[in-house]
Amino acid sequence: MISRLFSRGPDTRIFFATDIHGSETCWKKFLNSGKHYEAKVIVLGGDMTGKALVPIVEAGKGNWHATLLENRRDFTTEDEVKEFEDSVRRRGYYPFRTTPDEMAELESDEKLRDKYFHEEMLGTVERWMRMAEEKLAGTGIECYVSPGNDDQFEVDEIIANARGVHLAEGRVVEFGNFQMVSTGWANRTPWDTYREEDEPDLKKRLDEMTSQVTAPPEQTVYNFHCPPHQSGLDDAPEITADMRPKDAGRSTMPVGSTAVREAIEEGQPALALHGHIHEARGNTRIGRTLCINPGSSYEQGQLLGAVVDLDGGKKVKRFVLTSG
Repeated sequence: MISRLFSRGPDTRIFFATDIHGSETCWKKFLNSGKHYEAKVIVLGGDMTGKALVPIVEAGKGNWHATLLENRRDFTTEDEVKEFEDSVRRRGYYPFRTTPDEMAELESDEKLRDKYFHEEMLGTVERWMRMAEEKLAGTGIECYVSPGNDDQFEVDEIIANARGVHLAEGRVVEFGNFQMVSTGWANRTPWDTYREEDEPDLKKRLDEMTSQVTAPPEQTVYNFHCPPHQSGLDDAPEITADMRPKDAGRSTMPVGSTAVREAIEEGQPALALHGHIHEARGNTRIGRTLCINPGSSYEQGQLLGAVVDLDGGKKVKRFVLTSG
């Protein structure tokens, strides 16, 4: 356990995770992370919502069927359906029950599919916020969530209205003697996600946010979802023109943001927390700044993270990458 590994009690210990992409298992583990790692602050750094619906179609006489990852499953009992729904949620998808007629309508109507996805996604975020309120009430643990480039903008309002969870996007927040500024915006991606923009615009956004920080660099944390360019924390599989991994995923290239790198080089915060590139788990330094990307294995229900001790409002004292 981390508290045994770190023999001296820190002034402020934070736990950071990111890119859970709708995995309910990972969300539950995140809510438990503060108690487990004895962290005063827990931070989720972006891309919290899932990417797809999984219809479970009624087949009559109490039977159902569904297809997940091109594998068809047939169910004859309610317990089997519920077990399948739980497995879908663990992988970061949204299960929903439907009829053959409704399914035929969904298959022929893209707008209707988008509507159903939108409702399921937002409903899940609302339920997660209620879970957080119940789990964190009375613990004294501060929870900060910053949506990522894959998260729709309606998510922000739900988080902002939640009790026990703080919306971090675009704000400077304080814990201990530190200030943290956060954003889920990224540079351009091949997938045209919700929160991405050209590098000059991203740099302007970052400058506007970091200009609000009043703490000295050694007491500052940048929680920027996108990692800095050519940092080793941004090496992603190269893709072909038809959006397939090049050389079976063995060929990689840096895809991080030059704007994020410039912001770190200029501001030199004590700590920079990143995600976005699931495969690029690790840490590096840019000048005096410790940069961390804990990576993501959300589809396996595994919560990757980082525990960081901040020493007396002066520096990062120690850190360790975690898996649970």
